[in-house]
This record gives sequence, C-alpha cells and structure tokens, in this order.
Amino acid sequence: MSGADEDDGAGGYVEDMLAADGTRLRRWDNGAAGVPVVLSNGLGASAAAWPFLHGEHSGYHATTWYHRGLGGSARPDDESRIGVGAHADDLIATMDAAGMDRAVVVGWSVGVAVAIEAARRAPERVAGLLALGGVATGVFRVLPAFPGASVPEGVHRRAAQIGGWLLRVVGPPVAGVIDMLPRGMDASRDALERAGMDAAALDPTGSAAPMITLAEVARQFARHDWTWFSRMVLAAAEHDAPDDDALAALRMPTTVVSGDYDTLAPPADMAALAAALPDARLVRLPGSHFLPLQFPDALAGELAALAERAGL
Repeated sequence: MSGADEDDGAGGYVEDMLAADGTRLRRWDNGAAGVPVVLSNGLGASAAAWPFLHGEHSGYHATTWYHRGLGGSARPDDESRIGVGAHADDLIATMDAAGMDRAVVVGWSVGVAVAIEAARRAPERVAGLLALGGVATGVFRVLPAFPGASVPEGVHRRAAQIGGWLLRVVGPPVAGVIDMLPRGMDASRDALERAGMDAAALDPTGSAAPMITLAEVARQFARHDWTWFSRMVLAAAEHDAPDDDALAALRMPTTVVSGDYDTLAPPADMAALAAALPDARLVRLPGSHFLPLQFPDALAGELAALAERAGL
C-alpha cells in the first residue's frame, strides 16, 4: 500500500501498510541498501530522532512504523489492541512490508518492551537487539529513587498509571510551548543560510545538529492527540515483564545502553535487564532518557558493533 502525503522530517519515504488485524499503519523506510534495521521507537517518536540512519549512504536499510493512532497511523477497530503485544505484531508486520527476513531491532523507551516481546514471539527474525532507555515491561519508574529505599513494583505501576492519566491535562499546553521553540531554532538556521552563510561551517563541532533533531522530534510530539496518547501509555503500563527463564531464552546478541541520569529507566533496571539476557553487553552513557538525541555518534558505533556481532 502507498499514500503518505506528509513530510516526517526524516527523509526516505513513508507508505501505508496493513497490520495483521487489518489496521492501517504508516511505515517509514530510508530507502537505502545495507544491514537491515528495525526501529522500535518510544511511543510517539519518529525516525527523525535517528539521523544517522537517514540517507542512501547510511550503510543500513532502516524502517519503522508509527504506533496505532499516532503519526498518521489509524486507530484499530478494536481499540483495546494498543498494548505491547499489538505493537510487537506490528513490528513483525513492518519487517514483512520492508522485505526483511532478519534484522537488528533497536528498541527505545517503551519500544524496548515491544522489541523483547517481538523477539520472544519470533526469535528467528531478530538477529540482534539494541535496547536503550527501557526494560522488558512497559512500566516507567516515575517515582524518585532514594539510596537504600525499595519501592514495591505495584506502587511503581500505580504511579505510572496516574502519570499516564495526567498526560491528558498537561500534554496539550506543554506541546504548545515546545511547538513554538523548535520553529524558532529552525528559523535561525534558515536565516543564516538565506544570508549566504553556511550554518554547518559556523558550527564545525556539529553541536547544532542535535538541536535541529530535537526541533523536529518536539514538533512531532506537539501534533499528538493527547487523550489517545495517554491511553497508549496506560496500555503499555499493563504489560507484564517476561520471567527470567523467558529472557534467558533470548540468545541473540544484545547491547543494553543505560543513561546515568535516566529517571524513567534507571541504571539499576538497565543493568538488571543486561544481566538477565545471556549474550548482553551493558553500556553506560552520561545522559538522560533521550539518548538518541544526546549521543547519536555513540549509538551509531554501538549499532555497527552489534551488527557485526549478529553476523550481518
């Protein structure tokens, strides 16, 4: 199927495809040849957050999909089908639409739980797994962690549910603010280029590039239906993590990347995930939950190393 008429800010192309249950989903593809990579993004994120996978010379054939009811994808007829299991089915359908038999799967945030669930259902399709800012369950650690204190899992889950409901109230005004700020950053860059100045030459370190990426990602978030987005977050939080035996059965090469200052997926949780997987390497970066925006070069290196470990 084809027919996307909206620029997603990530180059390549977008097209419509059908999920296993008939839901129309929007799929992004970089249109390149190379190592097959599937992005299992955080809820509401797009391929714009992964600029090193853009372009025909990236070395990767990369694809992803927009979650049900977000980014141009339709809501399912059965609106209960918005949990981690449904997203895992959509990941496999995205691989099929892209013509990928096996691929390295990159999971970010809730997308980690989706990637792990897809690997459990179809281990022969997942050649390697890069997991950052998320664990095997869809529940975020929204409560602060204190040294020596232990918060019961049920309390974390309840706090995540409350946070999910609050998105309906705080999401729209926050989105309005972030929608204005990125446009100002883009306008400044455009003004320099219209004046005949090379914005990249004025910033030889490349430090402006993450800001431009952040601009596009923020703009994408500002477009969400926040009541629906809240429902998606709540549905993800209902997902139970697989037990240790189920995780131990996942023998594909894995790299777990932890942000030292990530409060939603704390380093201790990421280390526990790495310890539970039999062929996992743990990497720590001095960042927050938004590692793709903060450390694109480091993640590009980790993806290349993982692809080599996976034999791709």
